[in-house]
Amino acid sequence: MSETEVAQMVPPPAAEGEPVIVVRDLVSAFGDRVVHDHLNLTVNRGEVLGVVGGSGAGKSVLLNSIIGLKTPEGGDIRVFGQDVHRSSERELEEIDRRWGVLFQNGALFSNLTVLENVAAPLFEHTRLSRAQIYKLAEIKIGLTGLPAEAGALKPAELSGGMRKRAGLARALALDPELLFLDEPTSGLDPISADAFDELIADLSASLGLTVFMITHDLDSLYAICDRVAVIADKIVVAVGTIDQLMLSKHPWIHEYFMGPRGRAAVAAHRAQGQS
Repeated sequence: MSETEVAQMVPPPAAEGEPVIVVRDLVSAFGDRVVHDHLNLTVNRGEVLGVVGGSGAGKSVLLNSIIGLKTPEGGDIRVFGQDVHRSSERELEEIDRRWGVLFQNGALFSNLTVLENVAAPLFEHTRLSRAQIYKLAEIKIGLTGLPAEAGALKPAELSGGMRKRAGLARALALDPELLFLDEPTSGLDPISADAFDELIADLSASLGLTVFMITHDLDSLYAICDRVAVIADKIVVAVGTIDQLMLSKHPWIHEYFMGPRGRAAVAAHRAQGQS
């Protein structure tokens, strides 16, 4: 199977309707260093898309470009059919309400409690009363599996796994359709990582979320991703299911999925499926 064939694979049946994200000919650079050179990617409604690539491949730069934190040097990015970098402030605010972001370190406000952190987007984007906002924040905290008493704690008082869940609760505060996750299991022990993967899978299914997830965790890819996009050589070189990508002849893809860690993940996944 050629790289072109892999890249053009038909989306899974769960993906219906118009794509949620369409990136065309994206060019990203920092000075003379080009990170993306005419990169293309489509994220379909309702799917969990994993994004992988080597260190410095531009995974986080792609995420930041999609959510408007990085202005591209060229190309076109549309989210919900709207051009992210050529929209009015009001249009961008409407788009912003429809997505949530969990950054790698949680990006919680250190001087606020968990409850106040989760409530912050509701204060910014809604006209609900203070009592209504805190009630909704409590619901979101519970939705992510945190105990009610965690709402009174500050980020420094939380474990790594609890901080991830608190960040996720804040990302879900506005009932988004689209969820961005940047290395959600990074820094977690295997048990906590598995629990977080299960949480994302459950929330995605129950809330009908589209998920764009940057990760290096092969177990997460197997556990929750419908498709995986591989960034290498400054572009997306392939998109497909893991089984499809394992047929690729691209050196980085082959090493990633068929190297020692990849083979271990495959064996564990197959053993789990047989149990």
